Amino acid sequence: MMFKSEKKMRAALSVLAVMFGASAPVSSFAQDASAQAPADAPAQAAGAPKLGWYKTCSKQEDNDICVVQNLILANGGQLVTAVGLISVSGKINRKLLQVSVPTARLVPPGVIMQIDGGKGQKLDYAVCLPDKCTAEIPLTDAMIASLKKGSDVIFTSINFRRAPNPIKISLEGFTGAYDGEPVSESKLAESQRSLQDSMQKKAEEARKKLEDAQKAAKAQ
Repeated sequence: MMFKSEKKMRAALSVLAVMFGASAPVSSFAQDASAQAPADAPAQAAGAPKLGWYKTCSKQEDNDICVVQNLILANGGQLVTAVGLISVSGKINRKLLQVSVPTARLVPPGVIMQIDGGKGQKLDYAVCLPDKCTAEIPLTDAMIASLKKGSDVIFTSINFRRAPNPIKISLEGFTGAYDGEPVSESKLAESQRSLQDSMQKKAEEARKKLEDAQKAAKAQ
């Protein structure tokens, strides 16, 4: 019975990114993050809406599962990178770091994680779906400590053009999210509504700029 339970939990962990990614207020990743992430510098998606680091918890059978996560969105609202630190406690105890990036990645290089420009650590891809690929690695106490001490973390994947796509994520607020209480469903829903409003406003501004540019071109 324990073997079956652990096998089920392992399968669940392998696709847990689908679950925490589904909590994002957008439905799909950008098909190619190179537009937001040039090969020579980590992208920070300046001005893009964001939720920052936050924690959600749920109970599945006899296990408590908490995920500390950060969702990085492009200015257009596409999800560029999703990071999840998963902690399972109960009958099964396990910690895992998962990172989801856009699809059309080169699989062998995996995703490289660097904290404050330090030595890179490779995360191997565990699953690729039509809209994203998810890499994972066991989450250690040393890794958590480094993230708490760090200022930023960079996750680099290689796209199908063989160009690196580094995404820099600030670690501000990480310690508070990891050590603090999980976000309530009502507060998370409120944050998502605010994020949706922000994305809608940006989309309207972009549309207006395009319309103004078209009118100006016709007037010439």
